[in-house]
Amino acid sequence: MPELSYREQLDQKRLETIRLMLRTLPRSCADFIRSLLSTTSTLTRLAYTIDLGTFFDFAMKELACFAAENASDVTDEDIARLKPRDIEIYADYLSLYFRSAEADAAEQRMLKNHTYGIMRKLSTLRSYFNYLFRTQRIPANIVALVPLPKKHEKPILLLEHDEMQKLLDAVANGDRQLTPRQAAYHRLTRARDFAIVMLFLGTGIRVSECVGINLEDVDLTNRALLVTRKGGNQVILYFPDEVAEALREYLQQRQTVNPEAGHEHAFFLSLQRRRMTQRTMEQMVKKYAMLVVPLKKRMSPHKLRSTYATNLYHETEDIYLVAEALGHSDVNTTRKHYASMSDARMRQAALHTRLNGAGLAAADAAVTPTSELLPDTAIGNTPPSSFRERDEAQSPSAIITAENSPANRPLSPTFSPPAQSASPILPQGPGMPSASSEAGAEIARAREAADVQCVAFSEPGQRFEEPLPDADASETKAAESVSGVAPRPPRRRRVLNREYRD
Repeated sequence: MPELSYREQLDQKRLETIRLMLRTLPRSCADFIRSLLSTTSTLTRLAYTIDLGTFFDFAMKELACFAAENASDVTDEDIARLKPRDIEIYADYLSLYFRSAEADAAEQRMLKNHTYGIMRKLSTLRSYFNYLFRTQRIPANIVALVPLPKKHEKPILLLEHDEMQKLLDAVANGDRQLTPRQAAYHRLTRARDFAIVMLFLGTGIRVSECVGINLEDVDLTNRALLVTRKGGNQVILYFPDEVAEALREYLQQRQTVNPEAGHEHAFFLSLQRRRMTQRTMEQMVKKYAMLVVPLKKRMSPHKLRSTYATNLYHETEDIYLVAEALGHSDVNTTRKHYASMSDARMRQAALHTRLNGAGLAAADAAVTPTSELLPDTAIGNTPPSSFRERDEAQSPSAIITAENSPANRPLSPTFSPPAQSASPILPQGPGMPSASSEAGAEIARAREAADVQCVAFSEPGQRFEEPLPDADASETKAAESVSGVAPRPPRRRRVLNREYRD
């Protein structure tokens, strides 16, 4: 009989666990799990079986609709009597519960689920009830009527560049915070631990993939690694020289160890000379991370995978390359593993923020004023599209229209209406009556009656008054009624002013 690989041995153990658990559950659960054989892995089916066991353990203790004494005796008719309210009670139960009363005293421990755990267990139950409804075993899928809890997005936890260097230094050289016992243990595992952390940061592989690496899967000459992905597919990953050097140093130590029977091909061995487990690797990463980044208490191999993905994306800005390197078939899954470039921009914005206004004042001082008076030919002969192009090129914050002044001189950026005049500036020119004439007085009254639009012109607080468009019509009508001659419309000038912010 040929020797089973590590993954095949793992699948065999999971299948045995599934079959043992299904004996304690209703017959419909076994039919449901069997229907998933062609579309799911053994790990997924094991997770579904555990979730169903949690539900029926709750139902047998808390719900009165089941007449059977054991969960294995529950029929489809019993399940059909469940109500949406029972599922809502179950969702609340999942936030805090204890092991089944039939378990040993040592296993009587408190268990709790966060939002993601509750969502997953309800999703399993929804799939199970949907299978029963699809096969006409129950009249309705009541779980579909219960909304799933809202999942709150959390910031992606990863290591910054300086934190990466501190972590690698702690793994390679130890740390002063290590106890004497930890220091002695570190001397025995230093080369192995450093190779594992370098492999996580240099390739972004999953911890389950790292555990399954065999001696024949590593090619140091070509810096290549054969990895069995989560779905069972095998791919070749390449790693940089730094990772190759760390693996070479560990391999020299590994060749001096005589492994236990059945673990001869394992690349990473524990001190018990057996293949390292996933939990052992997770605890190892967390131990070193707590020494250098104590605030990031959730640091794990998966977070090192996110660190690799973020660094790769920032270097290439190619999300499809990142997805292929991580082994994702959907780029939307990849987005959950890296911090986008907007996060770096947010950090940069925080460094440039001035809360005392000094930054704004310095920016204003560095701007060259662009106020200028456009010639009449530009006003009369330039099409509107050219104005828009000029405006976009110079990016003014305000474009205002002003009449000709009596001296026909440019307006300065600090212009304010004359103090001796009781009325706003009046238009002057050939055919227009003066302000002292009867027509001028009528125009002044018309302008005072018109709405006046004020726009920011210079420093904050200083205003420049400009009549609304309908004020021109009232002026023209008043002048015509007095003199009998219709004056020509006043010429308009555009003044471009630099941008000011309040």
